[in-house]
Amino acid sequence: MKSDRDNIYKQECYDIVGLCMAVHSELGPGFLEGVYQEALEIEFIKSDIDHIRECQIEINYKGIILDKRYYADFLCHNEVIVELKVVKSLDDNHMAQLMNYMKATDKKVGLLVNFGSHSLGYKRVIL
Repeated sequence: MKSDRDNIYKQECYDIVGLCMAVHSELGPGFLEGVYQEALEIEFIKSDIDHIRECQIEINYKGIILDKRYYADFLCHNEVIVELKVVKSLDDNHMAQLMNYMKATDKKVGLLVNFGSHSLGYKRVIL
């Protein structure tokens, strides 16, 4: 039986992945990450998906904001972190990066999307 946790932002993630598939279908594998990011933003705008591109992430250490910043590829619907990759396959380092972004922002849902293979790869992560 699925919990409520499994359904959190499920439709939003479904919509985002669908647009990623459209971009991958059009461009195929082989481009740099920035190309997919730009194309995906065009799809987000056309589909009215609320998003921030290259969303700045601050790291809080014992109440002090560190100078070091990270940038998630997208924050969609103010709740879903979307991290794009162009690699042969996703690995634990990619997952760790996404989870760190989620922890730093206190967001519960993330999407790790890989444009680097012949089929779009993705993982939905829930904290």
